[in-house]
Amino acid sequence: MAQSSIEWTELTWNPTTGCDKISAGCKFCYAEVMSRRLQAMGVEKYEDNFELRIHEKELETPYKWKKPKVVFVNSMSDLFHKDVPVEFIQRVFKVMKDNPQHVFQVLTKRADILNFYDSENLLDWSHNIWMGVSVEDNRFTRRIDMLRETKARVKFLSCEPLIGPLPKLNLKGIDWVIVGGESGRKPRPMKSEWVEHIKEQCQLNDVPFFFKQWGGTNKKKAGRELHGQTWDEMPEMTMTK
Repeated sequence: MAQSSIEWTELTWNPTTGCDKISAGCKFCYAEVMSRRLQAMGVEKYEDNFELRIHEKELETPYKWKKPKVVFVNSMSDLFHKDVPVEFIQRVFKVMKDNPQHVFQVLTKRADILNFYDSENLLDWSHNIWMGVSVEDNRFTRRIDMLRETKARVKFLSCEPLIGPLPKLNLKGIDWVIVGGESGRKPRPMKSEWVEHIKEQCQLNDVPFFFKQWGGTNKKKAGRELHGQTWDEMPEMTMTK
């Protein structure tokens, strides 16, 4: 567990670490870069750098949080990686269900695996599990359809890094959209009209819109204002004590 600087969450929790690249949005993966740094610092969880690893002890962590939290699950991995056993995913889901006072935000690029497990009724959804898919450009909108078919209570899209336009988003059944530009040493540019068009589609469909960042080589300087305004809309949170 770690405090997070990600604008749309409070904590990160990584019951697995490591991943591999499967689509265009993975090209400059921040988690891969961070893993190298953590390995160099001698952090035990990252001794194998970005190789996929399961951390059994992490399943105990959420039971220790005393106050309600908003938690990004597997910021350093993908819970629905093909090499994560479904039995372990089910144990992660049980931990989330056992802690209804927290909101758990799960994000994947592997919407096909998510969809399959859900269609087989292998996932026990609770109100506090938010499920999202990454959609970096128009080539990956099929992930939205696969997410929409699941029984997740809250469904969201992360259009980050946004590397192309998304002119015809089908937002039926989608509860939240996050947009952000790529950052790092050689970020791919994000056009303002792409962001504006997504915002307009969200407004037409009454879907909360969250603009995370412009990105670039100096993301702090670039900021996160869109036409002089910050957009921090989120779904209503239902948490129990």
